[in-house]
Amino acid sequence: MIINPKIDDSWKNILQEEFTKSYFFSLKAFLLEEEKKSTVFPSNKNIFNAYNTTKFEDVKVVIIGQDPYHGENQAHGLAFSVLKGNKIPPSLVNIFKELNSDIGCAIPQSGELLKWANQGVFLINAVLSVRAHSAGSHRNKGWENFTDATIKAINNKLDNIVFILWGKPAQMKEKFIDETKHLVLKAPHPSPLSSYRGFFGSKPFSQTNIYLKEHGKKEIDWCL
Repeated sequence: MIINPKIDDSWKNILQEEFTKSYFFSLKAFLLEEEKKSTVFPSNKNIFNAYNTTKFEDVKVVIIGQDPYHGENQAHGLAFSVLKGNKIPPSLVNIFKELNSDIGCAIPQSGELLKWANQGVFLINAVLSVRAHSAGSHRNKGWENFTDATIKAINNKLDNIVFILWGKPAQMKEKFIDETKHLVLKAPHPSPLSSYRGFFGSKPFSQTNIYLKEHGKKEIDWCL
């Protein structure tokens, strides 16, 4: 299985050291064992999809998820996104409801968020893989170290990035973000269990575009 780090050069140049650290070798060994016993999502070719879709220098917005969807044919390496043809998961349904309420976009018929990623919205999960049908099964195996390094790199080397942190796992990354040079938008996770505690009405999409425009960056066309 992977983790042959086939990752866009813009990221590889930034994160090269991570691939040589002991935690990464342990992570790779864990994933190889996992694949012998069960199915792992997303597929090998898609584990670094967020990095390969949105180049480092193109990042304008970061949305951090928890771990990939664990159902068949759902996860494809972009946080909250599902491949076309799949039922839209409940959390994404709620994201689309807020999208409609916030800026008036029609509720999308597909849950694929590739259009966002292609505009500089880096859709990254805190953990990049999962065992089939077992949510959270790859937590605390090393991925968090890698995604911590990713957030630190964005924070340190880029300016005026919008970080959208939904839920506690995403908000654990906040300590790596300098709020004097970036915008941090926090809200409860969009899952049905927590969305009514402040996710609805948080207006992340309009707030993001206001900030980008204020800093001379092209706004995101959020409508799908």
